[in-house]
This record gives sequence, structure tokens and C-alpha cells, in this order.
Amino acid sequence: MEQRAKGALGTFLGVYTPTLLTILGVIMYLRFGWVLGHLGLTRTILIVVIANLITLVTTLSFSSMATNMKVGAGGAYFIISRSLGLGIGAAIGIPLYLSQAVSVTLYSYGLAESLSIVWPQIPLGITCILIILVVSGISLYGARFALKTQVPLLVLVALSLVALAIGVFLHGRAEPEAVTETVEGIGFWMGFAVFFPAVTGVMAGLSLSGDLKNPGRSIPLGAIAATMTGFLVYLAVPILLSQAAGSEELISDSLIWLKIAPLGALLILPGLWGAILSSAVGSVLGAPRTLQAVVRDQAGQRGIRAFISGKGGLRSALLLSVALSVGAVFLGDLNTVARVVTMFFLTVYGMINIVAGLETLSGDPSWRPKFRVPWMVNIACGLACLWVMFLISPVAGLTAIAIEILLWLGFARREQRATWGDSRRGLYEAVLRWVLIRLSRRSMSARNWRPHILVFVDDPQKKLDLIKFSSWFSQNRGVVTVCELVIGDLLTDNIDIQKRLKATTALMKSEDLTVFAEVDVVEKVIDGIIDVSQANGIAGFASNTIVLGWPKDPRMLADFLVTARRLEKIRKSVVIGKINPQHLFPVHKTTRQIHVWWGGLKQNGDLMLLMAYLLTRNPEWRNAELKVMCAASNEFARQNTGRYLEAMLKEIRIEAECDVFLKPEDRSINQLIQEKSAEADVVFLGLAVPETGRELDYVNRLEELVGELPVVFFVKNSCLFVGKLLQTDELEPV
Repeated sequence: MEQRAKGALGTFLGVYTPTLLTILGVIMYLRFGWVLGHLGLTRTILIVVIANLITLVTTLSFSSMATNMKVGAGGAYFIISRSLGLGIGAAIGIPLYLSQAVSVTLYSYGLAESLSIVWPQIPLGITCILIILVVSGISLYGARFALKTQVPLLVLVALSLVALAIGVFLHGRAEPEAVTETVEGIGFWMGFAVFFPAVTGVMAGLSLSGDLKNPGRSIPLGAIAATMTGFLVYLAVPILLSQAAGSEELISDSLIWLKIAPLGALLILPGLWGAILSSAVGSVLGAPRTLQAVVRDQAGQRGIRAFISGKGGLRSALLLSVALSVGAVFLGDLNTVARVVTMFFLTVYGMINIVAGLETLSGDPSWRPKFRVPWMVNIACGLACLWVMFLISPVAGLTAIAIEILLWLGFARREQRATWGDSRRGLYEAVLRWVLIRLSRRSMSARNWRPHILVFVDDPQKKLDLIKFSSWFSQNRGVVTVCELVIGDLLTDNIDIQKRLKATTALMKSEDLTVFAEVDVVEKVIDGIIDVSQANGIAGFASNTIVLGWPKDPRMLADFLVTARRLEKIRKSVVIGKINPQHLFPVHKTTRQIHVWWGGLKQNGDLMLLMAYLLTRNPEWRNAELKVMCAASNEFARQNTGRYLEAMLKEIRIEAECDVFLKPEDRSINQLIQEKSAEADVVFLGLAVPETGRELDYVNRLEELVGELPVVFFVKNSCLFVGKLLQTDELEPV
């Protein structure tokens, strides 16, 4: 069955013929009259119009996509996977494969049922299985041979339609019987479910995309032509049948065509059998190719991947498809199989339309199809497919969607990294642009402030604890960017930025940290921090808090203080953290403590308290005790400060304990911090900016403050809302 002449099929043989013959198949001959007899001409025509509108828009959708990309093997799966990624592609590709495999059973059931009418003693189930095996045997000789056999079958179908028309004109009734009520509980949507597989053949040619000489031209031309031809035929057939038979005849006699057409058995049965065989051949050709495309993209299990993608893989895929088709025989009768196929195809059609709409909405410059369909039409048709699923059977519809979601979740976990881009990034960028434009039009307020943190590190692995704290401070409310600063020159030094970036990104992913990685080459650390901080962000959405680690060299810490003075000019707060990793999560402690030392003079307290509160919102710190510490110089100040802090905490709705105490005259503030916060897991202290030339003196004071404390963060609040982060601004008159 290996493809002998790759890319040898043209528009007529490769797309139009299999598509049209799959459309004009078993449902037209054996169930169209049954639907008409139950629902009447008006509602039957309405079913035809709704079903064909769905398939026509779907045809336009995948045709426009086929003119924008080189469609490879797999047809609809190829399009979806290249637009929405391998995970979603596999989640849709597997139901598509199953629908194609079960379609072989549907058509074989139809042929077996028609044979049982001619030879009543023939066993339906065994005959259906034999037909599946015969059709599969034909496909073993290759797609081109199988499709060449369909040309004479197309002639037989055309002759049967002509015979039906002649029979109606010769024997038609002048006053056709109108059916206005449902019979035996058969409703409109059940009739739709039985009929819809008749028009699902629009993707027959698309499934053979890997065998086409020019897919970009053949798919739209052949599929649209076949869809319109089928639409016209399906509009004509119920009108002809309604002129020649009553409702009871249409319901009870599934081969009513034989009675209407002259030489019925000689002209109708060959067309019926030819249409069924050709439809089955089209499905049995498409199913293994879809499966092979999914597996080749490494979205399947390894055992199956070796079985399908190795030597003779297409033959192996065919054998698996035949096994599924034979298994579907035991689902029941033709109507049951038809409803199963309907659910499968509706999910695939809906996704094809949604993908086409998203491609248009993404606005990617690469989206340049030769003809366009308005995105609203695509999305509306995609939603219509889901709507029809629920109208037919809410339980079956939910089940189908749930299965696809589970498949997607399963494949997404081990989705292979694709080498091509897809529409998801373009769509995200379109949404991001829309959001940024509107965000820039909204003024920032203290109420809307969020911590967007920029962390500077020289080695992400060694500064992992600092990065973790930065992520905890953000608490999924802001954006955290980890910037690795590399000292060097872009022109003279051989610095592999991409390699470093990939390593940092992989490290963040392994630690389950939702942060963005960045690598910048700078000549000097201090100038690099200032330059990157100014350049970070877009459209007013930028970092507002700079986090720096505690350097070993006191002179570097002094430079950080100078940097804080510069960053204050551009409204960037600075946090300098010293972390002792072995004290990060002490095993012996059941409850961790966070201390915020409140001064009030430099207005750093609100940012310290907000960061401490956000830290407690993380699962790792959920039960931590938050305590606000303050040393008062006299009793009056102690009482006033205590009342103020208690009222403030109640007003801002942060649960924290206040510890305002008198400062002993014989104890320095440094000693008090060391004593009272000795057991604290994290300590927040305010950071002042010393006068020029006094930086090293201030560094010595900071070293004394840190002492033996395990984790300390010095905070300099320089945001737009200094002193107002924990309270709502009053409305001021304009």
C-alpha cells in the first residue's frame, strides 16, 4: 500500500471525485426518503440547507487555509496542528481518525442493507465485515489505483440520479402528500443526525493532501466544486421523491428508488453500490493517512509510533483502521453508526472553522490566503457545529467534548516542540496589543498597583533563592523578569546569549517558577542595571520593583545604594535581599514568622507590609505569622504608634500582630532587631539612600543590622504612590 507516485493526483481525481462520491453515498439512497417521510419536504429541505451551510463554510475555511500553507499528509489534522499546536492537533486528529474509520463501517452497513433487500437471507453483520475487507483490499494497491476505480462509479451514480428524475416525470403524482408532524417520535434533530453524515465527505480530498500534485490549488477548487454539486443534488432529490411517493412508502421502503426509476434494479442498484463502495474507499484511504500523520508528529505512544511510522507504516495504519471498522459493526444498525459519525465529524468541522477564524483574528503577516472568509462567519459556523451537537444529543455532545479535552490534556503534557510557528502566538500578540492599547489609556492608581519585579542576577542557579522570593512577592499578581547580567562586549566576546537564555528558562521551568528570563550583555554592572531598568517594559507596562542580591564585596553594595538613588528618579523601588539558604525552610518549625520593622520616616512601610502580605498568600507561606515591629522612644509615642498601626491594619484588612515596645536606653536598635527577630524566618527593614560619599558608612550599618538574621530584605519605596499603597485615594473634584 505504500504510495507509489507521491504527489501525482490532480484536482479531478484527487479531490473532486472522492469528495463528491463520498457526499452522494449511502444516506442519499437508503435514508433520505426515510427522513423525508418522517419530517416532510419543508423540514427536510431545511435540514439540507443547514447541513450544507455548515459543510460549505467548513470547505471555505479549510480551502482558504490550504491556499495559505502547503498542506501535508493528514489533511484536517495537519491544518489544525500547524495552527494550534501538536497537542490540540492530536486531540482533534484522533476523533477525526476514528470518524473516518467508523465511516467505513457506515458505508459497509449501507451496502449490506441494500444487498439484504435483494437477497433477504444474507446475514447483515458478516456481510458488512466482508465488505470492509474487500474495500481495504482495494486500497492496498495505492491511492491512485483506488481513485481510478471511482471514475466509472461516478458515472453509475449520475445514471441513477437521471433514472430517478425520469421516473418521477413519468409516474409522479400531481398532488404530493405533505407530512407536517413527526412519526414514531422521530424529531427534527434526530433526522438531522441521520442525514448529516451524507455531507461529511467534504474532507475526503483533504485527507489525501499528501498525495496531491498541487494541494494549494486542488483542495479549494475540487472541494468547493464537489460541495456545491452535492448541495444541488440534495436539494433536487427530496423534491423528486416527494412527487413520486407518500410518507408511508418513504418510511417503510428504504429502496423506494427502485420503484420510482425505470429499470430500477438495473440503474439504481449499480449507482447505490458504486456510491457506497466509493465512499468506503475514500474513508479507508483517509483514515490511515490521518493516523500516520498524528503518529509521525510524535503525538502518540512510542510503541504505536514505531508500528505506524516504520517501514510499511501505512499498511500497519490500514490494518489498525480495518480492525476499528470491524469493531464498529457491533455498534448496531445503520442509524446508530450514523449518529456516532455525526458527533465525530461535527467536532472536527467546528474546530476547522474556529482555527480559520483565529488565523484571521491573529493578524499574522504570514496569513495571506488567496481568498478570505470573514472571521465572524468562521467562528459562527464553528459554534453552530457545537450547537447542533447539543441539539442532537446533549449527553453525546458533552461526552465528545470531554473526550477531546482529556486527549488534549494528555497530549499537552508531552507535546513535542514543533519547529514551525502556529496561530496561537499570533492570537496572543493580537490580544496583548489590544490590551496594552487600552491599558495605556487607563491612568495608574494606588488601587491598581501591582508588583512587577525585575530581578538582577549574575548566576541564576546560585541566586535561585532570590528568584523564588521575587516570585513569591509577585504571588501571580504581577510579572517577574529574571535578568542575567553578563559582563563583556557583544562584538569582541564570544557570548552565547541564546544558550544562556535557554538554560535559565529550563531552570525556571524545572523549579516551577512562572517568570520570564532575559540575558543582557553590559560593560559595567551598575550602568547595566540602570539601562535595563529603563528599557524594560512596553506601553506603560513595565517593572516597578528592582530586586538585587547581597554582594560579597561591600563596595558593590555601596554601588547598589548609588543605583537606588538613580532608580528613584525613574520611580523604581529597590529591594536588596540577603538570604541564608539553609534557613529558608527550617524543618523543625511548624509555623514561620515574618517580621516587618516599621519606622515611618522614609515611607517604606507600606511597600514592606504589602510585600510581606503577598508572601503569606503563597502556599509555601500560607500559615506564616505576620508581625509588625516598632521601637518607640517614650510611652506616649508607643501608645500613639500602637493605635495607629492597629487601626491601619484593620482598615487595610491585613491580619498581622503589632508589637510596639519601648526602646531601652542601653540597647541599640541593631541589638533589638537581632534579639526580637532572631527566630523570624524573614525580616523586612527600610532602606534609606545615604548622602553622596557616605555610602560605605551606610553599608557598615546595614551589615550590623543584618547580623545573624537568616533572611533580610531592605526595601526602598520609590513607586508613584509612596505612602499610599495601602489606602484608597479619595476622589478629588476635577
